[in-house]
Amino acid sequence: MSGLIGRKIGMTSIYDENGKNMPCTIIEAGPCVVTQVRTEEVDGYTALQLGFDDKSDKNASKAAQGHFKKAGTGVKRKVVEFQGFDEVYKLGDSISVDIFTEGEFIDVSGTSKGKGFQGVVKRHGFAGVGQATHGQHNRLRAPGSIGAASYPARVFKGMRMAGQMGNAKVKVENLRVLKVVPEKNLLVVKGCVPGHKNSYVILQK
Repeated sequence: MSGLIGRKIGMTSIYDENGKNMPCTIIEAGPCVVTQVRTEEVDGYTALQLGFDDKSDKNASKAAQGHFKKAGTGVKRKVVEFQGFDEVYKLGDSISVDIFTEGEFIDVSGTSKGKGFQGVVKRHGFAGVGQATHGQHNRLRAPGSIGAASYPARVFKGMRMAGQMGNAKVKVENLRVLKVVPEKNLLVVKGCVPGHKNSYVILQK
């Protein structure tokens, strides 16, 4: 799937032609530089490696500097491969936000906000005991029993328990493109996308 690398700017809301207020997310999409061209003969598949967001040379290894120098560009912070571009791009070409059009639907991937270690009520929506503690105290948000008796004599994998919440790769599908602003490399999509402000997101057509 063709696409771009972007940065989440934040959320706002706009009105459509019918006067309906719609929540939307503003994304800085590209411009991305083609830093490597994968071919069937050499790599066994066809794809484009795109780089986004400049990075100083002093913070990059010599190998990274050499890799980006072949494309005639500076070192990039984020590098992702994409497939399925309609046009033919060469090493060093720049791909901007105008590959998207208003009204089409795209998929957005990102890393969700980390919530730290959370209990079962916040993490899985357990209801708790609702004040009916039967004489126990401090049991309102406890997970309760997690297993049976001599069979199975273990806890099944995937049991919903307390643990790390968030900070995982999330893809939101079929977000409608509300507006494209090529002169500022901005893309406005309906709804929310994963991640905090200024985090990287992957846009796929």
